[in-house]
Parts: sequence; structure tokens; C-alpha cells
Amino acid sequence: MALTNTKSPSRRAVVQTALSLASLGYSTIGYSGNPPDVVTVWKTPSCGCCKDWVIHLRKEGFNVVTYDVNDNAPVRQKLGLSAKFGSCHTAQVGGYVLEGHVPARQVKRLLREKPAAVGLAVPGMPVGSPGMEMRGDMLGVRDAYNVLLVTPDGNSRVYESYAAKSATNPVSKS
Repeated sequence: MALTNTKSPSRRAVVQTALSLASLGYSTIGYSGNPPDVVTVWKTPSCGCCKDWVIHLRKEGFNVVTYDVNDNAPVRQKLGLSAKFGSCHTAQVGGYVLEGHVPARQVKRLLREKPAAVGLAVPGMPVGSPGMEMRGDMLGVRDAYNVLLVTPDGNSRVYESYAAKSATNPVSKS
């Protein structure tokens, strides 16, 4: 699996990420000892919503290091997250796995509460989740979705629910 860093990280982030990847059997992936503000993300290079999710995290104060991979499924598996929680990108922060378009607010909550868990997942790609925001006439539209807390036994429970929203600028068809 080829890994390509899409942002020049700090020296500290590079060392931590290298240790992380080594712990997973890769030559360049982060480990659970990363400081809480360093998020290591594995994504495909052509995915725009993954890039937008990374921007969302950075705007919320996270230091994000990204690696382009052809397929994030092997990373997800090595980090101990079942394919049933899969989405388009996988991340690791503070010893937890993040899968999909998890809002930064929930990541901060996870790091604050420190539950016994594998991590958080937003399976699929719900419209309106961070990185999946709509534009134009669909501005503000959001599918209802749940952020799941994945437990060590492979099960999950709802950590936070987000209600569906309609467009903020509906277009009338007269």
C-alpha cells in the first residue's frame, strides 16, 4: 500500500506517525500514543469529501497528518474496526479510531470522556455530515445520522444523533 503525505507535518508529528505505522506493520502509520490533538488520517487521494473532513478538523484546532492510500480497509482492519462501520477514510487520535465523517465536536467529546471504546464511526457518507456539506440550492440539507461509539467487543451504541435538515434556501418552482 503506497502512502503519500498530503501536508508537510511537524517533525514531532512525523516521528509519532512513523511509530504509529510501525505498530500496525506499516513503515509510516501513527500509534495510539499520539497526543490528543494529532489526528492521523488515511484516505484515497481523489476523495474530495475526505479533504473537506480534514479541513473541518483543522478549523476545529486539530493537527492533522494525512496519508493517501489506495484502500483504507487494511488500515481499518489493523486498527481493529469492523468493515460494517466502514466509510471513505479512517483516522486515529488519542488511541481511538475514527471512521468516516465524525464531527470534530464528537472527537473532542471522546477525548474528554475517554470511554472504553475502539472509537467512533459514521458509516457510509451521510449528506450534511462534516465534509459532506451541500452547496447551492441544497445548502444546509442534512440526512439524519448517528455517530456510533464502537465498543471493544465489536458492538456499537449511539454516541450522538443528528437530525435531518431541509435546505436553508429552498427554491420555489412556480
